[in-house]
Amino acid sequence: MSESLLVNLSIAILFLPLIGFAIVVILGKRFPKLYLLEVGILTIAFILSLIVMFSKLSYFPKDIVSEFTWITIGNAPLNGVINIDLGIKIDNITVLMLFVVNLISMLVHYYSIEYMHGDKRYTRYFSYLGLFTFSMLGIVLTHNILMMYIFWELVGVSSYLLIGFWFEKKSASDAGKKAFIVNRIGDIGMFIGILILFTNYHTFTFDTIFEQIKNGVIPFSSNAWLTAAGILIFMGAVGKSAQFPLHVWLPDAMEGPTPVSALIHAATMVAAGVYLVTRIFVLLTADAMLVIAVVGAFTSFIAATIAITQNDIKKVLAYSTVSQLGYMIMSLGVGAYAFAFFHLVTHAFFKASLFLGSGSVIHAMHHEQDIRNMGGLKKKMPLTYATFLISTLAISGVPFTSGFLSKDGILAGTLAFGKLTGHWLIPIIAFTVAGMTAFYMFRLVLLTFHGEPRDHHKFDHAHESPKLMVVPLIILATLSIFIWYTPNPIGANQGWFLKSWVKTPQQVIPNETRFSFMVGKENHEVNVEEHGEIVNSLEYTETMHWAHYKAMFASLALAGLGILLAFMFYAWKKFDADKLAEKIKGLYNFSLNKWYLDELYDATAVSGTLNTGKGLSLFDQKIVDGAVNGSAWLTRFTSKLSGLFDTYVVDGLVNFSAFFSGFVGLNFRKLQTGKVQTYIVYVVFAVIILLFFFKPF
Repeated sequence: MSESLLVNLSIAILFLPLIGFAIVVILGKRFPKLYLLEVGILTIAFILSLIVMFSKLSYFPKDIVSEFTWITIGNAPLNGVINIDLGIKIDNITVLMLFVVNLISMLVHYYSIEYMHGDKRYTRYFSYLGLFTFSMLGIVLTHNILMMYIFWELVGVSSYLLIGFWFEKKSASDAGKKAFIVNRIGDIGMFIGILILFTNYHTFTFDTIFEQIKNGVIPFSSNAWLTAAGILIFMGAVGKSAQFPLHVWLPDAMEGPTPVSALIHAATMVAAGVYLVTRIFVLLTADAMLVIAVVGAFTSFIAATIAITQNDIKKVLAYSTVSQLGYMIMSLGVGAYAFAFFHLVTHAFFKASLFLGSGSVIHAMHHEQDIRNMGGLKKKMPLTYATFLISTLAISGVPFTSGFLSKDGILAGTLAFGKLTGHWLIPIIAFTVAGMTAFYMFRLVLLTFHGEPRDHHKFDHAHESPKLMVVPLIILATLSIFIWYTPNPIGANQGWFLKSWVKTPQQVIPNETRFSFMVGKENHEVNVEEHGEIVNSLEYTETMHWAHYKAMFASLALAGLGILLAFMFYAWKKFDADKLAEKIKGLYNFSLNKWYLDELYDATAVSGTLNTGKGLSLFDQKIVDGAVNGSAWLTRFTSKLSGLFDTYVVDGLVNFSAFFSGFVGLNFRKLQTGKVQTYIVYVVFAVIILLFFFKPF
């Protein structure tokens, strides 16, 4: 296969879902069965992604880039001619993500045929899935950050449509708006970071930017600006990958259909933020990476503490997703690039399996989502239970699962980070979260599938889901087994995934304070300085080897302890969870109410925004409009006075003069009789009067 054919196949994979969306959304009402076209298109896209993945991994060791000039800006001030290119980049992580996105999207399409059967907007639902898949594939394939931002926003629109799909429910429409608005906050920061890079490098292409940084071109000649650009772009990931403090949208997004939760909130959309950080990893400074590590660790801890007390089956999985995404972000922050991406892939499979498994349970329990009303479903739904258990073992980090391999690498990375930098709080949080994850996931399994049924009516009517819903669970659970990634069940370093497919990229920051693990580059000397200590790749590798078994045994012990506690509370009844909750009621309510973060945001950001809006409205009404209205009133009042003056003074004088003249004339007209005798009498009387007034002395 030639490179051009590989590029053409990748472009076909990108646009096939868009074609399906356009056809189904336009003709879906007229042809109700047209949703099958979208399902077929995704099947073809998945097959093509398999071909592209195996071809790239087997025959093309170098990256493949295809681009064209989209916009040319001639003689731009201070910059000269600027070309904005669009294109695709096919490297190992691209083809792996193509496989992940298309596989899960295809399985969700098949699963949805049964799960969404009878919905009044059935074909529209499938068209929205196609739009989302197209948007996500655009993020994966792009070779520049502007094109990624365009598809980034398309993903936001798609998720808004799918989360609020049942918009007649206020909770669903509110959840869609919340997800959209919260993500826009992170995207503003991302856009500012993109502008910083473009202002300095006059391009949006990743490789060109990295090459200039490698040659010593730093934004505004300051490492602080490079740090700021990295953190600002990371804000986009904070929104999309639901990191603190913008994580609050993801649990509410469970209001959408359960297959949407599997597609968007387990495997693809939320993974886009992690994928973004892997793409910009080489330009991150030490300070930016430390910020990323702290945010990831804090997010994973917050979400894990909340998941422990949740009773909605999808909410438990939602907070579990937030916690695991925090793990991936933390892994990138401490420099364990390869293990972060490894966990992204493994988590996509077992978390999608868990969400679809929860959908199978909800479907069987007639839309019941409270695990306190479940129990005993192991007997009724053996296939769903088996796949759910395998995926739970994987997320808990139990050996022989993919989750054990990827989480072990992340935990080893945090240990090495702690040893080399002295930031021990991050590995402490990471290991604590590992134990908590095992506890709340087995709590979920035990309350849902084990014990006696707590709602006998719904239990009696429960049954295993149809094959179209069960087969995707089996496929995803199978992919959660270790053998697909490495032949060694307790170590992935020598497996094909880490040894051949995913390696930490070359660092590009010259003479920069930097901390990063050099996975797979043991003999490549790279000077790295952190807190005054010079470290090279060999020391990193040795530290990772030092941390590997320590992390493995510690994580096994904590996971085992978490599973044991879950059994003691919810299976063997050695402890009473309700009594314990009553004893620590304050902490329990703090966790149950999600750290009161929603209430805090309502009281500050939301209330502050609304009050600011009201204040601005009052200012507009009273001051701005008041000034305008006052000017209008004054103008009208002045005009009225002027009108009165004109009417009564100016016109009055004129009218009075006319009246007086008329009055005088009217009276004097009586004297004008036209008779000579009368005039003689007037003259005589006049002479007499004159003589009377002027008589001689």
